[in-house]
Amino acid sequence: MTAQLSDYTTTLARWEAERPQAPAITFEGTTRTWAELAQRVRRAAAALRAAGVRPGDRIAVLDLNHPSCVELTLACAQIGATNAVVNFRLAPPEIVYVINDAGARLLFVGPEFAGAAQQLRDKIPTVEQVVHIGGDGDEYEAWLAAQEPDAEVHPAESGDCFVQLYTSGTTGFPKGAMLTHGGMLAHARNVMVDFELTDEGRVQVAMPLFHVGGTSYALLAIAAGAQIRMLRLPDPVAVVEMLERDRITHTFLVPALLAAIVQVPGIAERDFSALQALSYGASPMPLPVLRACLKLFPGVMHQVYGMTEACGVVSSLGPEDHGDPAVAHRLVSAGTPTHGVEIEIRDPATGEPVPTGEPGEIWVRTDQLMGGYWGKPEATAAAITEDGWLRSGDGGHIDADGYIYVTDRIKDMIISGGENIYPAEIERVLAEHPTVGDVAVIGVPDDRWGEVPKAVVVAAPGQTVDPEALIAFARENLAGFKAPKSVDVVDELPRNPTGKILKKDLRKPFWEGRDRQVV
Repeated sequence: MTAQLSDYTTTLARWEAERPQAPAITFEGTTRTWAELAQRVRRAAAALRAAGVRPGDRIAVLDLNHPSCVELTLACAQIGATNAVVNFRLAPPEIVYVINDAGARLLFVGPEFAGAAQQLRDKIPTVEQVVHIGGDGDEYEAWLAAQEPDAEVHPAESGDCFVQLYTSGTTGFPKGAMLTHGGMLAHARNVMVDFELTDEGRVQVAMPLFHVGGTSYALLAIAAGAQIRMLRLPDPVAVVEMLERDRITHTFLVPALLAAIVQVPGIAERDFSALQALSYGASPMPLPVLRACLKLFPGVMHQVYGMTEACGVVSSLGPEDHGDPAVAHRLVSAGTPTHGVEIEIRDPATGEPVPTGEPGEIWVRTDQLMGGYWGKPEATAAAITEDGWLRSGDGGHIDADGYIYVTDRIKDMIISGGENIYPAEIERVLAEHPTVGDVAVIGVPDDRWGEVPKAVVVAAPGQTVDPEALIAFARENLAGFKAPKSVDVVDELPRNPTGKILKKDLRKPFWEGRDRQVV
């Protein structure tokens, strides 16, 4: 990566000039070179301009993973517009909200969502044109072919937004994080240093492009000049086959997917020797799954902690810490800050730094930060301080060796008899019990202590949960005040479209009519 690359249009042009015939992106058997990708991006830029899209405008993509989303993001970068990538797992009213919030002028829709888009058409008044991508009704290729490549480049500033990803929003509606050229390129530079990604890399993009684990990972590969190998859906068998067949060097996967991957028949006989970095994050990794992964993927596991508002990764726990029994306690940490990132623990009430080892809110300062939340200056001011610190909303602490431990969302913390209890700590212990398949811990009212922990669990396949035995197991592994005082067994846990457990829904029945506000 060279210093003069200040925007993604310049970045793409670099690889087109230096490696025109090298493969840039492969999807479902079709490979496009850097020269071909650059020409397609210029045609998309011409088509967007022909449709009236101007600097500052938004378009939206509602689709499973497809190279067209990356092409449109790069075309927006070229003309000064922004691609708002819609979470396809959202409910129809939420999809309407995101498209209208962005004020998208064009909507690009995959075949799986064509019917839904038609039904919602009269509810998204800013959309002037719908373009269908893929399938029998594909319009995208003809839309591109109708234009000659447009070489005109809007003069981009480092702080210009070109891709907008929406936070999952466990309360209220999602917020559009405005991700900029400067932020995305800073993220790419920092990750390339820590994960040793070069233009010889082969990067698997398996996670959805509406998430930083998809779009930021794809843009990381483009910044590095590495090949992208994209999957339409993160199917565990397809992920495994691509890792082996395509000799993937770098990938990012979430723990739920890894839990399925370790169960793929014949997984132990696969050849993953090309793999240099397998990053995982976005939710806690159950230790049994992690142990299985360490056997399958020795020497390459990186736990990463990040957020949409920081364009992706801000800390990592590298392979050396995963493989050293002397520091096994670090397996539940988020590692240390990545290159170019500062992390401090602050008192969430006062904003003052807390002593080493003491809990507080995780604050992050880096050039990777978003430009703000689209159309929400008050939310932006609440999240980013005047001196450039992002308040993550996550609780945690840093130990004497500088390792970061993410305990929970600040709002999920349980205060019982004056003691701060972080549910994630309890959940990690309960997940070790063989009868537990899924678990969430919440605070419920208690006349003596104010609130106490309750575990809500889903039984593992073929298992029956004994609440008293589970509480006893917790007491063996946790301080008594942290152990859950009760256990509810349910068929499934409520989750939002990105898979995060909706603890507010679990808490609500217990706090109805009480003074405490449930959020």
